Amino acid sequence: MKHLNLDPHFTPFGNGIDFEKFTFSGGEPHIRIVDRLTSADELMITQRINSFNDMGLVLLAVDALRRIGVRYISLFIPYFPGARQDRLMTFGEPLTVKVYADLINALNFEKVIILDPHSEVTPALINNVQVITNHHFVGQVLTGRKDFHLVAPDAGAVKKIYGLAKFLETGSVVTCGKRRDVRTGSLTGFEVYAEDLKGKTCIVVDDICDGGGTFLGLAKELKSKNAGRLIMIVTHGIFGNGSAALAVLYDEIICTDSFQTHSDSNIRQIELNLNHLN
Repeated sequence: MKHLNLDPHFTPFGNGIDFEKFTFSGGEPHIRIVDRLTSADELMITQRINSFNDMGLVLLAVDALRRIGVRYISLFIPYFPGARQDRLMTFGEPLTVKVYADLINALNFEKVIILDPHSEVTPALINNVQVITNHHFVGQVLTGRKDFHLVAPDAGAVKKIYGLAKFLETGSVVTCGKRRDVRTGSLTGFEVYAEDLKGKTCIVVDDICDGGGTFLGLAKELKSKNAGRLIMIVTHGIFGNGSAALAVLYDEIICTDSFQTHSDSNIRQIELNLNHLN
């Protein structure tokens, strides 16, 4: 299997084939495959999608590969764009996750690999999908740690947290809740469904951290229930509002490089590799 790493700073399977890319002055991305490939080659495209141009580069790469005769093409996009827009909450909005899924399905990939999707909606929309859980990533982070609670930050994370607990062979799970105003996005009503956390380390695990509101509100409630050290582990670290406020409340902040490469000293970033992608 050969690899085409469209983001040169993201090489989870190792070095890839040579190519050139640039953006025209009008804003259009462009690509040219340099390596000589044949119809017998199997190729995996890897890409971190932060914008429509990143998605556009995938579309152009597939077209270029098809035109030089490559037949067997797969795709690895660990962070699936638009995955949080997986239901219609208010009138006039698009179902964004389906827009991206339709674009990807139109390319007829042999396989599409995604990491820790936001919900079951995303894999249900993608043809030939392979879902990678967060189990190996979180397991690596927690190697050697003992006597902790795994915390599901909201109802949407409960199923995943119990699956993770089974993988880690721990039974100490704490579930939580919150309320969100769908019109404004504001969060209220954080609840921790435990009486006394007895000073234990609490490890909050979720798929995405963007603005951080969920984690900030939850940290205060956990502390009110006698939590010890607070650690947050997220697969896809966007951190749209930075990490400073989170670092005040959390002793450790950990994510993968699935979305972008962080230089923030508050964040410990794990580079994805084959050990996490089983």
